[in-house]
Amino acid sequence: MIDIRSDTVTRPGPAMRAAMAAAEVGDDGYAEDPTVHALEELAASRLGKQAALFMPSGTMGNLTALLTHAQRGDEVLLETTCHIQRSELGGIAALAGLPARPLPGVRGAVPLDAIEAACEAGDYGTLPRPRLLCLETTHNAAGGVVLPLDYMEAAAALAGRRGLSLHLDGARLCNAAVALGVPAEAIARHADSVTFCLSKGLGAPVGSLLCGTRGFIAQARRTRRMLGGTMRQAGVLAAAGLFALERMVDRLADDHARAKRLAAGLADVAPSLADPAAVETNILFVDFAASGLAASEWARRLGERGIVCRPSSATRMRFVLHAEIGDADVDAVLAAVAAIWPARTGRAA
Repeated sequence: MIDIRSDTVTRPGPAMRAAMAAAEVGDDGYAEDPTVHALEELAASRLGKQAALFMPSGTMGNLTALLTHAQRGDEVLLETTCHIQRSELGGIAALAGLPARPLPGVRGAVPLDAIEAACEAGDYGTLPRPRLLCLETTHNAAGGVVLPLDYMEAAAALAGRRGLSLHLDGARLCNAAVALGVPAEAIARHADSVTFCLSKGLGAPVGSLLCGTRGFIAQARRTRRMLGGTMRQAGVLAAAGLFALERMVDRLADDHARAKRLAAGLADVAPSLADPAAVETNILFVDFAASGLAASEWARRLGERGIVCRPSSATRMRFVLHAEIGDADVDAVLAAVAAIWPARTGRAA
């Protein structure tokens, strides 16, 4: 099976499993797990932050950051289609008690004048005052695009001027860094706190890191406990994270190259399917509208050919490249799409 639903579907290989089996462990609830400590120290160092906290998931990492930065009733500014707004089941409101102000973005980036206008609206007594700006890179719903560094710098300056904290949902931060050709710290330096996932492109089975100042992480540790995120002998999982950070980052460039090749091949089948120029990392959206078949029917037919995918709307699907997808798999996907396409349009199959 060729599973291109997400880069979360990867399984730890023999070397990563061996590292997990050999991990030295302790009770992380008492801050006594040496492998967790090593992972947190490495993550903080890579991002240029003072401290880090091992989290069970990116969603919990983001929620912990929101609860730590802001108080109930504080307003959070974020992009309309970002993960916190669309894919975290309303935790920002239901659990954090924070009103969100979604702002339309351009390829995942909220225009700076829109952020400024939202801050000005909060200056009046009848509206909640913004206290936190959340950004996302790479931006999932925008197709894995990377926020430009000059935008990050300008947004951070605006947030500082307006008294906002800036949290970066960097679930695929390493993909962004590889795409830009810079260390992760060059992106993270513009945010007060950052989350990034180990279980997406980096191939670990579980976990994310929340990074920030020592004081912020000390408070976040208490918040994590409140949310039920304290783990015990978590070094078994942290060892996979260490392996991922040390050995799986540079190879992300291969996923990006294959995503671009897949997009180019799809455009050869039909130009409306994909725009190769829009692909920046390991994610591409494929539009099947011109085929006359719903995305669900495409998923069924591709599934019959051993390709696992999932509709993201009535006519579109998201394809995600990862460590278990090689060149032959890209060729197989292209061949399957080409075989299905003419059968619907009346050309010879």
